[in-house]
Amino acid sequence: MLNSITRLFTIKTKFEAFLVIYGLGSGAVERGFHYLEQYPGYGGWALFACCPVAVFMAGGRLLDSVADRDPA
Repeated sequence: MLNSITRLFTIKTKFEAFLVIYGLGSGAVERGFHYLEQYPGYGGWALFACCPVAVFMAGGRLLDSVADRDPA
């Protein structure tokens, strides 16, 4: 039973990885906008820039971890 539940949360294809990266990216940009409201000026822009950079690093790791499957 536990094995069938864990399979639901396993990223198996690149398409699923791209969906996860999109979700992370949209959340990071939203968090960046909150940083701009809380910290106006260069500090807010620096924190805003850090949010998508973290998604780029996590996205690269996700794409590298997904095995390339040969359909043939």
